[in-house]
Amino acid sequence: MTGATGNIGRMVVDELRGSGVKVRALTIDPVRAALPADVEVYRGFLGKPDTLPAALDGVEKVYLAPKPQTVDTVAELARAAGVRHVVALSSILATEDAQDDYSLSFVAIERAVQAAGLDWTFLCPGAFMENTVDWADSVRAEGVVREPFPMATDTPIAMADIAAVATAALLGDGHAGRKYGLSGPEALTVPEQVAIVGEVLGRDVRYVELTREQARQRWLDQGVGEEFTDFMLSGGNEMRMVPERGFTEATGRRGTTYAEWVAQHADAFR
Repeated sequence: MTGATGNIGRMVVDELRGSGVKVRALTIDPVRAALPADVEVYRGFLGKPDTLPAALDGVEKVYLAPKPQTVDTVAELARAAGVRHVVALSSILATEDAQDDYSLSFVAIERAVQAAGLDWTFLCPGAFMENTVDWADSVRAEGVVREPFPMATDTPIAMADIAAVATAALLGDGHAGRKYGLSGPEALTVPEQVAIVGEVLGRDVRYVELTREQARQRWLDQGVGEEFTDFMLSGGNEMRMVPERGFTEATGRRGTTYAEWVAQHADAFR
């Protein structure tokens, strides 16, 4: 397990525990990570490949968190250690025609794992439901969510569902060579998501539209890089995402709806 203390990686650790397999977790700070006692913990970091050989020794399958800067070396180290299968967190943006640096960083991860000759499974989510926790402050203070592009649809997925697919690929057969496009089970506009938040909370929560210029300035003020800000604005009101089938293909069940996710995390918005 790399990324064992990350948002998704930590969930994968919890899913794997009790499965009967031995779980080995890589973390830069074992004490601070405070992983469960039944998890074998190694100190290391993907950004420092020289810390990896000991952790990879004897490992058959690896969950690979994104780290494109060193992924070529990491993949070769995994091959040399005898790793057979890598389950890598990629992105729905990792397509053959990807051009922007953000999308190409995930393409680089996929290509490096394939070039090393390892069996692979790529998890390719789009937006995360957890991103909407960014609305919590304004929901609590004003009962308002301010975002651009009210007509655009997106298909956010719960991080726990991504972890469930990773676990299925690590534990089961038939996942090698699969690239799973991952999304939630429904396409929603931001106003529809805001209405769901209000319904779950039992209070009025309003959507207020930001202009493209207002949204861009807000993200820049929050420290989002200019290139990524422009990327987030590129879809506009014309963006139409449709649900992907990867979660159901990998797990055999329906993914978490946004209403179910909000109900599970309602305290964040109260």
